[in-house]
Amino acid sequence: MRSTMWGLLGLLALAPLTAFAETAYVTDNLRLGLHQTPDTSDRAFRYLDSGQAMEILTRDRNYANVRLPDATEGWVKTAYLVDDKPARLIVAEITAERDALAAELEETKQSFAAPAATIETLRNDAMAFDAKLAEAEASIAELQNENASFAGLKEQYRGSLPLTWVAAAIGVCLIAGFLLGMWWFDRLSRIRHGGIRIY
Repeated sequence: MRSTMWGLLGLLALAPLTAFAETAYVTDNLRLGLHQTPDTSDRAFRYLDSGQAMEILTRDRNYANVRLPDATEGWVKTAYLVDDKPARLIVAEITAERDALAAELEETKQSFAAPAATIETLRNDAMAFDAKLAEAEASIAELQNENASFAGLKEQYRGSLPLTWVAAAIGVCLIAGFLLGMWWFDRLSRIRHGGIRIY
């Protein structure tokens, strides 16, 4: 048990040494002075706003040696550093991200406005073509019914002749019969009267 306690105390003593390259932020609503002396007893040579990110080089209970993104190094009070981003910085990042997404959404809407109008026009054209197609299919069905009825009539009158042909044949037969009858009557009359026509 005692060895475990000494091990824990040893780990706690080494904790400030293991804090290399961790990132910290200045807490909300504060201007933190950056000093050149480790105990921050001198006048601050720079003031850091809330949300300023920095790399912690060394840290103890009271003070931290830090490096800013522009490579400036100095000392700050540890009590004013937090490991998580301050709410103001998170809100600013989320607001910027939201504004960027809103701008992207608006741009996307505008880029889809013309294709949407084209799609609507094509949809209307397709509906018109569907109506024409339905009308054409109805006409085809009607013509097919008429064709079927004509095919039935054709089958029914397959052996018959057209009326005009029959009338023409009767007319030809009547004329030919009349001419043949006249010729036959003339021949009989001449035979009877010795070859002389008497009419």
